[in-house]
Amino acid sequence: MNYNYKTSGVCSRGISFDVEDGIIKNVRFDGGCNGNTKGISALVEGMKVEDVIARCKGIKCGYKQTSCPDQLAKALEKALEH
Repeated sequence: MNYNYKTSGVCSRGISFDVEDGIIKNVRFDGGCNGNTKGISALVEGMKVEDVIARCKGIKCGYKQTSCPDQLAKALEKALEH
């Protein structure tokens, strides 16, 4: 299933991804630090949703209270609610 999440508190504007049988695929960030968001996307590809949440939740970006990985974790938590 495809999901779209509007981010807040970070440079990226949104995240889209697919979840198939509990596995995350096709992660795409809209905006943000190009290399970092591509890196995050490549690293989480094929991982279990719960594992990505556990690794990424709570990561901060500099002085911000969140980060693109943290926003991805929040997006995945929302996806699990559906």
